[in-house]
Amino acid sequence: MKMILTLGILSALAALEQPVSVKSPSGALEVTLSNPSGRAMYTVSYNGQTVLGESSLGLVTSIGDLTKDLTLTQVEESRVEKHYDMRTTKTAHSDYIANELTATYEGREGRVLTVTFRVSDSDVAFRYNLAVQHPDRDPDLQRTLVLGEHSSFNFPEGTTTFICPLAEPGSRWAHARPSYEEVYTPDAPMDVPSEFGHGYSFPCLFHLGDTWALVSETGVDSGYCGAHLGEYQKGKGYTIAYPYPDENGGYGTSGAACALPLTTPWRTITIGPLGTLVEATTAFDLVEPRYESSAPYQGGRYTWSWLLWQDDSVNWDDQVQMIDLAASMGFEYCLVDNWWDQQIGRDRMAELSAYARSKGVSLMLWYSSNGYWNDAPQTPKHCMNTAIAREREMKWLRTIGVKGIKVDFFGGDKQETLQLYEDILSDANRYGLQVIFHGCTLPRGWEVMYPNYASSEAVMASENVYFTEEDAAREAFDLTIHPFCRNAVASMDWGGIILNRHMSRDNRSRHTRSTTDIFELASGITNQSSIQCVALYPNNLTEVPAFELDFLKGLPTTWEETRFIDGYPGKYVVLARRHGNQWYVAGLNALKEPLKLTMDLPMFAGQTVNCYVDDKKGIPTLNPLKIKTDGTVKVTLQPHGGLVLLNKL
Repeated sequence: MKMILTLGILSALAALEQPVSVKSPSGALEVTLSNPSGRAMYTVSYNGQTVLGESSLGLVTSIGDLTKDLTLTQVEESRVEKHYDMRTTKTAHSDYIANELTATYEGREGRVLTVTFRVSDSDVAFRYNLAVQHPDRDPDLQRTLVLGEHSSFNFPEGTTTFICPLAEPGSRWAHARPSYEEVYTPDAPMDVPSEFGHGYSFPCLFHLGDTWALVSETGVDSGYCGAHLGEYQKGKGYTIAYPYPDENGGYGTSGAACALPLTTPWRTITIGPLGTLVEATTAFDLVEPRYESSAPYQGGRYTWSWLLWQDDSVNWDDQVQMIDLAASMGFEYCLVDNWWDQQIGRDRMAELSAYARSKGVSLMLWYSSNGYWNDAPQTPKHCMNTAIAREREMKWLRTIGVKGIKVDFFGGDKQETLQLYEDILSDANRYGLQVIFHGCTLPRGWEVMYPNYASSEAVMASENVYFTEEDAAREAFDLTIHPFCRNAVASMDWGGIILNRHMSRDNRSRHTRSTTDIFELASGITNQSSIQCVALYPNNLTEVPAFELDFLKGLPTTWEETRFIDGYPGKYVVLARRHGNQWYVAGLNALKEPLKLTMDLPMFAGQTVNCYVDDKKGIPTLNPLKIKTDGTVKVTLQPHGGLVLLNKL
């Protein structure tokens, strides 16, 4: 339910010559708008501390430049309340309360731009609106091109960053970039240029002393392009940037083509201590469902041969093994990856799906999104790129009992690409299919917008642990930074809890995993996704302790509540998540030395819990642990090790 209460309108020009402000319900966050020299500007403070200095607003459009020569003519204040439930995010329920300020600016030739700010106790969000401009004077003016945006984020000097560079468009393997698969740099100064000179992909994390800020966007659909942050400019900060021309195979617009009236996606800034960012539901509070669910979609876990067994494993015998493995563990799904149409064949896929269903397992099938937009050779291709192809393919998938698809190789944020994401999701919903995206953009509120949306990669994920020893050594760092940024705003298909010690089928050759088994188990909790990959293999059934397997058999993937316990991006993280009446506390240590923590866990006060932790040699152990009556407990996480505390019901 959503409620909007209008508090008042200030329309006298004299009243608008001075800056106008709006505060969060608690008063801690404040946004102030000003209009110096005909520019629309804003600042943000938190508990009196400047978070954003003077930052710019405005759009450049085909019907006028609405970034300069602007006059603030009207301000409207409102209160917004929204109470709603979610199925696939970090919490099952959200109560969103914010104060809203809508500012109207008039530019050249009487063009009107409206900016709406919403300020809750944890975030600031804003978006633009362009109405039909002077219909009496220009009755034929019903559309516009948005060519650029001047929205900026001017953080104070001394702010450090945890941000991911945007890759060179159309670069690297199969010309499939950008796919949000680059490496974060922790605590970097703002004035260091990005690795590729193309700015940074959302979300972007900033550290200002005791305060943190997470910048992103939400509500992006087929009606607009995805955005990112441009390079830092001293005195101006970071400005919203639109897709590069070389994205999407060089085809399509770099801006947005829109009918009037136009409402842009929300630009969001979540602000506060780290716990606020981890627990916030900013990306979901500001959006609404685009269509109703056609089926009772189910979360769960899936097996996946491809991660360690690679392309050759996409054959009948190996997939039967993975289905049997899923069935023995009580997992809901098995993902069959690329080349299945050639290496198994469509006729036998119907047989394989029937076999899986006889075991209580549902198949998910991999597809390329292509299309013309990159050179990826993997098949099946040309099944998801047009409406006619999707209709034929998805009807067949429903007929043979497949419950989900993984669609790969997009590369880019142009409006045409966002249209494809939405079309795939909408069409899949008609046939009861959940969707996971890989080689893709960041999802922006999609868990609420599209009820059959499950998860996205959009991260340098577990496949890289397999590919190189360097990436395997960085796994602990990666998984201790994502709860604070990438996974804080959207579901993340990391691609596997890995229990093989060696990154090979025989578990003896190639490089080794750098993390402990308990680290991997805990990552199944710290990584949030309603459909979670467990990269288990038949050899693991006899090679790892039985208690690890028992843990995975009971691992939930949907949560009623998430709480931040402790952590620092790229160093360590401890989260608590609740599924039903059961709490899971999970910790990951990316440091090269043991980490001693004293934690406050009121949900476990006075209880004896199951403690999964590594010993000093990195060997996994399971022992009972008594929590003090005040909820405090001392624990030690080994280097690249983990911790799980689970209350006994």
